[in-house]
Amino acid sequence: MFYLLLLILIVDLFRLTNFILPFFPAFLTKNIEKTKRITALIIFILSTVSVFGGFINTKMFITKTYKAKIHKTAGYLKSLNVVMASDLHLGAINGRVFLNHLVSRINKIEPDIILLAGDIIDEDLASVLKYNVGDELTKLKSKYGVYAITGNHEYIGGVEAACKYLVDHQINVLRDDKIKIDNSFYVIGREDRSIKQFTGKLRNNLKELIADADKSLPMILMDHQPFGLTEAKDNGIDLQFSGHTHYGQLWPLNFIIEKIYDLSWGYGIDKHTHYYVSCGVGGWGPPVRTGSRPEVINFRLSFVGPQK
Repeated sequence: MFYLLLLILIVDLFRLTNFILPFFPAFLTKNIEKTKRITALIIFILSTVSVFGGFINTKMFITKTYKAKIHKTAGYLKSLNVVMASDLHLGAINGRVFLNHLVSRINKIEPDIILLAGDIIDEDLASVLKYNVGDELTKLKSKYGVYAITGNHEYIGGVEAACKYLVDHQINVLRDDKIKIDNSFYVIGREDRSIKQFTGKLRNNLKELIADADKSLPMILMDHQPFGLTEAKDNGIDLQFSGHTHYGQLWPLNFIIEKIYDLSWGYGIDKHTHYYVSCGVGGWGPPVRTGSRPEVINFRLSFVGPQK
């Protein structure tokens, strides 16, 4: 429906322009009924190809690998192999087959730690429970475990039930919380901004959240929605992971998304703070993705000590 509407609007824009300033060649206007039929056929073919191609694209996971230097010491650690995935949207559409594919891809990277940056559950737990989708989560393997945060979809479907389900399947959910791992680095997880909309409460600000942290150690932050990215830099965060945007999921919605967020997709650096906003590995709504590829993110961090 979206692509049919988009293509029809494009055709009508040409028609309006031609009405004001005629420019259609004679072969289009000579037999208008034939032109209409051919135009309708072209619109149908283009929309069908777009949707079918977008559906196939949702199955074609890619892994993006980045190397980043963190200018802090991390105990005895010299490096850290981090895997991040966001926006799994597990549910009626993204089920066990989808998650099995994802788990297999992540485990092949042999990560030291796995981070899931929100929207893990797609609203309703019913389909996840019916097909025991969470059993696949228990197959994730890493040295330091799996950590997750809430996204807006956990709140839409019932955040307490979603978080309990994840915890019951060996996922450590950080809700405005932090954890020091191996006395070497911190992982910090913020509640999703949706907490105010659904509960009337405010999440803790980042400064309060890390007030008693040893800021000489590397700090990795997960915050589902990539608003206010400068807050991470202002508080000495070394690496922030976000998701949520899907980079529009359906082209050309990405152009709107780019206007909403300072970083709508990809890798960015501001002084000593590294950012990655993922377009997600799953999708919301129809299983169609035309603006990007579903991605698993691998950051290979090197701890090189403070700059002199």
